[in-house]
Amino acid sequence: MAIEIKNLSKSYAGRHVLDHFSAVLHDHETAVIMGPSGCGKTTLLRLLMRLERPDAGQIEGLPDKISAVFQEERLCGPFSALANVRLVTGKSVSHQTIVQHLADIGLSGSMQQPVRTLSGGQQRRVSIVRAMLADSELILLDEPFKGLDADTKNRVLPYVKAKAAGKTLLVVTHDATEATALAPVDSWIQMPAVPAD
Repeated sequence: MAIEIKNLSKSYAGRHVLDHFSAVLHDHETAVIMGPSGCGKTTLLRLLMRLERPDAGQIEGLPDKISAVFQEERLCGPFSALANVRLVTGKSVSHQTIVQHLADIGLSGSMQQPVRTLSGGQQRRVSIVRAMLADSELILLDEPFKGLDADTKNRVLPYVKAKAAGKTLLVVTHDATEATALAPVDSWIQMPAVPAD
């Protein structure tokens, strides 16, 4: 069953951010959202996560279990990378699986450190692993590769594509290279700029 976004509108202090936006997210597929700054990409993700309510329109078929990478980090600073992932997986994922995922994206030597001591790019990778391993039916990634250098990004992109196989994944990015690496062009969702009020 697809997730259907129908005529969604949202404004803040009288300024339209989303204006009758519609799209379909197909089950078990990856979609990429692209568009100019301020066109409502992050707002759409917040509506999908039920962190906000739309002014008009509706979302149908939204699952209960959703994981996400936000633009800003939402990690527990005193905890290690391993512990941060364990917070969302509970006992449903083995220790070895978490270790392997962190190793796959280049964090073998940093798993036990408090994440507050890690670089921004390392923290971002912990957030990505946490979202991918959480028990979720929909994964939302908001600019997930922000702050990663080219070599690291080239390692993380295939990881995300491989681990998202068979899941419903929605990725916000400004980068066409990232979008191309994750999904075919016909699954990109181009969000228009919202006209000034």
